Amino acid sequence: MKPDGLSYLMEGSNGDGVLLIHGLTGAPAEMKLVARQLNRRGYSVYVPLLAGHGEDARMLRTTRWQDWLDSVVHASEFLAARTRHVFAAGICVGGKLSILAADARPELIKATAIYSPCFGYDGWQVPFYYPILSSHIGWLSHVPFLDRLNFKETSSIGIKDDRMRRMIQAMSSEGVLDCFPGRGLVEMYRLGKVLKKRLPELHVPTLILHSTEDDLSDARHARYISEHIGATHQLTWIEDSYHMIHIDRQHKRVADLTADFFEAYDVATGT
Repeated sequence: MKPDGLSYLMEGSNGDGVLLIHGLTGAPAEMKLVARQLNRRGYSVYVPLLAGHGEDARMLRTTRWQDWLDSVVHASEFLAARTRHVFAAGICVGGKLSILAADARPELIKATAIYSPCFGYDGWQVPFYYPILSSHIGWLSHVPFLDRLNFKETSSIGIKDDRMRRMIQAMSSEGVLDCFPGRGLVEMYRLGKVLKKRLPELHVPTLILHSTEDDLSDARHARYISEHIGATHQLTWIEDSYHMIHIDRQHKRVADLTADFFEAYDVATGT
Protein backbone atom coordinates (compact mmCIF):
# COMPACT_ATOMS: atom_id res chain seq x y z
CA MET A 1 0.00 0.00 0.00
CA LYS A 2 1.09 3.58 -0.61
CA PRO A 3 2.75 4.98 2.56
CA ASP A 4 0.90 7.91 4.12
CA GLY A 5 3.04 8.52 7.20
CA LEU A 6 0.18 7.78 9.62
CA SER A 7 -0.76 4.14 9.03
CA TYR A 8 1.30 1.55 10.89
CA LEU A 9 1.85 -2.21 11.20
CA MET A 10 2.80 -4.13 14.34
CA GLU A 11 4.15 -7.60 13.58
CA GLY A 12 2.69 -10.37 15.75
CA SER A 13 3.52 -13.95 16.68
CA ASN A 14 0.33 -16.03 16.36
CA GLY A 15 -0.08 -15.87 12.59
CA ASP A 16 -3.34 -13.89 12.67
CA GLY A 17 -3.95 -10.23 11.95
CA VAL A 18 -6.32 -7.53 13.16
CA LEU A 19 -7.28 -4.41 11.25
CA LEU A 20 -8.09 -1.50 13.55
CA ILE A 21 -10.19 1.22 11.93
CA HIS A 22 -10.38 4.74 13.36
CA GLY A 23 -13.53 6.85 13.41
CA LEU A 24 -14.80 9.88 11.53
CA THR A 25 -12.24 12.75 11.81
CA GLY A 26 -9.92 10.34 13.65
CA ALA A 27 -6.54 8.91 12.68
CA PRO A 28 -4.51 5.72 13.27
CA ALA A 29 -2.77 7.26 16.30
CA GLU A 30 -5.98 7.07 18.35
CA MET A 31 -5.98 3.25 18.03
CA LYS A 32 -2.54 2.72 19.60
CA LEU A 33 -3.69 1.62 23.06
CA VAL A 34 -5.85 -1.21 21.75
CA ALA A 35 -3.29 -2.00 19.02
CA ARG A 36 -0.55 -2.54 21.58
CA GLN A 37 -2.74 -4.75 23.73
CA LEU A 38 -3.78 -6.91 20.76
CA ASN A 39 -0.18 -7.13 19.66
CA ARG A 40 0.77 -8.40 23.13
CA ARG A 41 -1.84 -11.12 22.61
CA GLY A 42 0.12 -12.22 19.53
CA TYR A 43 -1.75 -10.49 16.71
CA SER A 44 -0.19 -8.60 13.85
CA VAL A 45 -2.06 -5.31 13.91
CA TYR A 46 -2.49 -2.99 10.94
CA VAL A 47 -4.02 0.44 11.46
CA PRO A 48 -4.72 2.17 8.12
CA LEU A 49 -5.62 5.79 7.46
CA LEU A 50 -9.08 6.18 5.91
CA ALA A 51 -9.35 8.11 2.65
CA GLY A 52 -9.64 11.86 3.14
CA HIS A 53 -8.54 11.73 6.77
CA GLY A 54 -5.33 12.83 8.46
CA GLU A 55 -5.05 16.32 6.95
CA ASP A 56 -7.91 18.78 7.40
CA ALA A 57 -11.68 19.25 7.05
CA ARG A 58 -11.30 20.43 3.46
CA MET A 59 -9.67 17.17 2.42
CA LEU A 60 -12.25 15.10 4.29
CA ARG A 61 -15.06 16.86 2.40
CA THR A 62 -13.70 15.51 -0.89
CA THR A 63 -14.40 11.87 0.05
CA ARG A 64 -17.50 9.70 0.43
CA TRP A 65 -18.21 6.67 2.60
CA GLN A 66 -17.45 4.39 -0.37
CA ASP A 67 -13.91 5.81 -0.41
CA TRP A 68 -13.54 5.01 3.30
CA LEU A 69 -14.79 1.48 2.68
CA ASP A 70 -12.29 1.03 -0.14
CA SER A 71 -9.54 1.97 2.32
CA VAL A 72 -10.61 -0.85 4.65
CA VAL A 73 -10.91 -3.41 1.85
CA HIS A 74 -7.45 -2.53 0.52
CA ALA A 75 -6.06 -2.72 4.05
CA SER A 76 -7.56 -6.20 4.49
CA GLU A 77 -5.82 -7.32 1.30
CA PHE A 78 -2.53 -5.91 2.59
CA LEU A 79 -2.85 -7.74 5.92
CA ALA A 80 -4.17 -10.97 4.36
CA ALA A 81 -0.94 -11.29 2.37
CA ARG A 82 0.97 -11.37 5.68
CA THR A 83 -1.25 -13.41 8.01
CA ARG A 84 -3.35 -16.58 8.20
CA HIS A 85 -6.65 -14.97 9.24
CA VAL A 86 -7.73 -11.33 9.17
CA PHE A 87 -10.14 -9.84 11.70
CA ALA A 88 -11.36 -6.24 11.78
CA ALA A 89 -12.44 -3.90 14.55
CA GLY A 90 -13.29 -0.22 14.59
CA ILE A 91 -14.74 2.65 16.55
CA CYS A 92 -18.13 4.08 15.49
CA VAL A 93 -17.84 4.72 11.72
CA GLY A 94 -14.77 2.48 11.69
CA GLY A 95 -16.81 -0.39 13.10
CA LYS A 96 -19.53 -0.02 10.48
CA LEU A 97 -16.87 0.02 7.78
CA SER A 98 -15.31 -3.13 9.24
CA ILE A 99 -18.61 -5.01 9.03
CA LEU A 100 -19.32 -3.88 5.46
CA ALA A 101 -15.78 -4.72 4.38
CA ALA A 102 -16.24 -8.23 5.81
CA ASP A 103 -19.54 -8.44 3.94
CA ALA A 104 -17.78 -7.46 0.71
CA ARG A 105 -14.75 -9.71 1.25
CA PRO A 106 -15.80 -12.62 3.49
CA GLU A 107 -12.90 -14.70 2.21
CA LEU A 108 -10.53 -12.17 3.79
CA ILE A 109 -12.19 -10.88 6.98
CA LYS A 110 -13.35 -13.70 9.25
CA ALA A 111 -14.87 -11.82 12.21
CA THR A 112 -15.42 -8.22 13.28
CA ALA A 113 -15.83 -6.04 16.35
CA ILE A 114 -17.68 -2.73 16.42
CA TYR A 115 -17.01 -0.27 19.22
CA SER A 116 -19.67 2.31 20.17
CA PRO A 117 -21.93 1.90 17.11
CA CYS A 118 -23.68 5.11 16.13
CA PHE A 119 -26.19 5.93 13.40
CA GLY A 120 -26.54 9.52 14.61
CA TYR A 121 -25.20 11.53 17.54
CA ASP A 122 -27.84 11.49 20.28
CA GLY A 123 -26.01 10.79 23.54
CA TRP A 124 -26.60 12.61 26.81
CA GLN A 125 -23.92 15.26 26.18
CA VAL A 126 -24.87 16.03 22.58
CA PRO A 127 -26.49 19.48 22.02
CA PHE A 128 -30.27 19.18 21.62
CA TYR A 129 -30.20 20.29 17.98
CA TYR A 130 -27.82 17.51 16.83
CA PRO A 131 -30.49 14.77 16.96
CA ILE A 132 -32.90 17.13 15.22
CA LEU A 133 -30.37 17.71 12.44
CA SER A 134 -29.65 13.97 12.25
CA SER A 135 -33.33 13.14 11.78
CA HIS A 136 -33.45 15.47 8.76
CA ILE A 137 -29.95 14.84 7.40
CA GLY A 138 -31.37 13.14 4.29
CA TRP A 139 -32.86 16.30 2.82
CA LEU A 140 -30.32 18.59 4.51
CA SER A 141 -27.63 16.82 2.50
CA HIS A 142 -28.98 18.59 -0.59
CA VAL A 143 -28.40 22.06 0.89
CA PRO A 144 -25.34 23.51 -0.93
CA PHE A 145 -23.79 25.38 2.03
CA LEU A 146 -23.78 22.26 4.22
CA ASP A 147 -20.43 21.34 2.71
CA ARG A 148 -18.92 24.43 4.32
CA LEU A 149 -20.30 23.86 7.84
CA ASN A 150 -18.18 22.38 10.61
CA PHE A 151 -19.54 21.02 13.89
CA LYS A 152 -17.41 21.17 17.03
CA GLU A 153 -16.71 18.24 19.32
CA THR A 154 -18.45 18.11 22.72
CA SER A 155 -16.39 19.30 25.68
CA SER A 156 -15.50 15.74 26.74
CA ILE A 157 -14.65 14.67 23.15
CA GLY A 158 -16.15 11.33 24.13
CA ILE A 159 -13.59 10.51 26.83
CA LYS A 160 -14.29 10.27 30.57
CA ASP A 161 -10.67 10.08 31.75
CA ASP A 162 -9.03 13.52 31.95
CA ARG A 163 -5.52 12.26 31.18
CA MET A 164 -6.67 10.32 28.12
CA ARG A 165 -8.65 13.35 26.93
CA ARG A 166 -5.56 15.54 27.09
CA MET A 167 -3.63 12.90 25.15
CA ILE A 168 -6.15 12.96 22.28
CA GLN A 169 -6.35 16.76 22.29
CA ALA A 170 -2.60 16.78 21.63
CA MET A 171 -2.93 14.56 18.55
CA SER A 172 -3.72 17.22 15.94
CA SER A 173 -0.20 16.78 14.60
CA GLU A 174 -0.97 13.07 14.15
CA GLY A 175 -4.00 13.64 11.94
CA VAL A 176 -6.87 13.80 14.47
CA LEU A 177 -9.32 16.62 13.59
CA ASP A 178 -11.16 18.72 16.19
CA CYS A 179 -14.36 19.27 14.21
CA PHE A 180 -16.84 17.39 12.03
CA PRO A 181 -17.41 18.69 8.50
CA GLY A 182 -21.10 18.72 7.59
CA ARG A 183 -20.33 16.57 4.55
CA GLY A 184 -18.69 13.98 6.77
CA LEU A 185 -21.84 13.71 8.89
CA VAL A 186 -23.93 13.26 5.75
CA GLU A 187 -21.67 10.43 4.63
CA MET A 188 -21.85 8.85 8.09
CA TYR A 189 -25.65 8.89 7.80
CA ARG A 190 -25.54 7.30 4.36
CA LEU A 191 -23.12 4.63 5.56
CA GLY A 192 -25.43 3.80 8.46
CA LYS A 193 -28.43 3.57 6.14
CA VAL A 194 -26.60 1.03 3.95
CA LEU A 195 -25.54 -1.01 6.98
CA LYS A 196 -29.09 -1.12 8.36
CA LYS A 197 -30.32 -2.60 5.08
CA ARG A 198 -27.55 -5.20 5.04
CA LEU A 199 -27.73 -6.29 8.70
CA PRO A 200 -30.22 -9.19 8.27
CA GLU A 201 -28.07 -10.66 5.48
CA LEU A 202 -24.74 -10.43 7.27
CA HIS A 203 -22.96 -13.65 8.25
CA VAL A 204 -19.63 -12.49 9.72
CA PRO A 205 -19.37 -13.18 13.49
CA THR A 206 -19.55 -9.80 15.22
CA LEU A 207 -18.71 -8.46 18.66
CA ILE A 208 -20.61 -5.32 19.70
CA LEU A 209 -19.14 -3.24 22.54
CA HIS A 210 -20.95 -0.18 23.87
CA SER A 211 -20.53 1.92 27.01
CA THR A 212 -23.37 2.26 29.50
CA GLU A 213 -22.29 5.92 29.83
CA ASP A 214 -21.77 6.72 26.15
CA ASP A 215 -22.10 10.50 25.88
CA LEU A 216 -22.39 10.67 22.07
CA SER A 217 -24.32 7.56 21.03
CA ASP A 218 -27.38 6.16 22.78
CA ALA A 219 -27.32 2.47 23.73
CA ARG A 220 -30.23 1.81 21.38
CA HIS A 221 -27.80 1.83 18.43
CA ALA A 222 -25.96 -1.19 19.83
CA ARG A 223 -29.25 -2.91 20.62
CA TYR A 224 -30.51 -2.25 17.09
CA ILE A 225 -27.50 -4.00 15.55
CA SER A 226 -27.82 -6.88 18.02
CA GLU A 227 -31.53 -7.32 17.24
CA HIS A 228 -31.22 -7.11 13.45
CA ILE A 229 -27.89 -8.64 12.47
CA GLY A 230 -28.16 -12.05 10.84
CA ALA A 231 -24.74 -13.20 12.02
CA THR A 232 -23.60 -14.88 15.20
CA HIS A 233 -22.87 -12.03 17.56
CA GLN A 234 -22.17 -10.94 21.13
CA LEU A 235 -23.27 -7.69 22.76
CA THR A 236 -21.22 -6.63 25.80
CA TRP A 237 -21.57 -3.46 27.84
CA ILE A 238 -18.52 -1.46 28.96
CA GLU A 239 -18.54 0.45 32.25
CA ASP A 240 -16.72 3.61 33.39
CA SER A 241 -16.15 5.01 29.87
CA TYR A 242 -17.75 7.44 27.47
CA HIS A 243 -17.98 7.02 23.68
CA MET A 244 -14.29 6.48 22.93
CA ILE A 245 -14.05 3.13 24.72
CA HIS A 246 -10.86 2.22 22.83
CA ILE A 247 -9.08 5.13 24.56
CA ASP A 248 -10.95 5.57 27.83
CA ARG A 249 -10.52 3.91 31.23
CA GLN A 250 -11.52 0.42 30.05
CA HIS A 251 -9.44 0.27 26.86
CA LYS A 252 -7.57 -2.82 28.09
CA ARG A 253 -10.87 -4.62 28.67
CA VAL A 254 -12.00 -3.58 25.19
CA ALA A 255 -8.83 -5.05 23.69
CA ASP A 256 -9.06 -8.26 25.74
CA LEU A 257 -12.72 -8.82 24.85
CA THR A 258 -11.79 -8.30 21.20
CA ALA A 259 -8.90 -10.78 21.37
CA ASP A 260 -11.06 -13.33 23.20
CA PHE A 261 -13.76 -13.08 20.55
CA PHE A 262 -11.32 -13.51 17.68
CA GLU A 263 -9.55 -16.38 19.42
CA ALA A 264 -12.91 -18.12 19.79
CA TYR A 265 -13.19 -18.06 15.99
CA ASP A 266 -9.91 -20.00 15.70
CA VAL A 267 -11.14 -22.53 18.28
CA ALA A 268 -14.52 -22.92 16.52
CA THR A 269 -12.92 -23.46 13.13
CA GLY A 270 -10.12 -25.62 14.48
CA THR A 271 -7.39 -23.47 12.88
